[in-house]
Amino acid sequence: MKSHQYSFELKNDLSELETLSQHLNTFGQSSGLSEACLTDINVCLDELFTNIVCYGFKDDQEHITRFALNLENNRLTLVIEDEGIPFNPLEKEDPEIPDDLIDVRIGGLGIHIVRKLMDELHYERKNGKNKLTLTKMSNLF
Repeated sequence: MKSHQYSFELKNDLSELETLSQHLNTFGQSSGLSEACLTDINVCLDELFTNIVCYGFKDDQEHITRFALNLENNRLTLVIEDEGIPFNPLEKEDPEIPDDLIDVRIGGLGIHIVRKLMDELHYERKNGKNKLTLTKMSNLF
């Protein structure tokens, strides 16, 4: 199977969410990913990027978040790298989900959703950068 690689950078601004979606669509079209897979990826990267922009920096300076996507041998790997404050999303406990959706609190579910949509997640802090690697092997095509 042919390998598909794609990378891009976004500034730490929520206005970049549309650009994020455009990049994912470009990658999806070139690699043949299913709409369902693209939707899952978009939900995950949108959530993670939003968290980086809203909580990742203690200043108002411009910062860059880097994304790398690689599809090879029916394995999709997504890497997000930023220079924000150290944060390991894998250490965040899953929220308690009430039986009745009326009782669901707004917020706090994003990382839980990412865990459910991806098959593997790995975090490391190296050289002053957060690096989150997400892997998806199901529902790609």
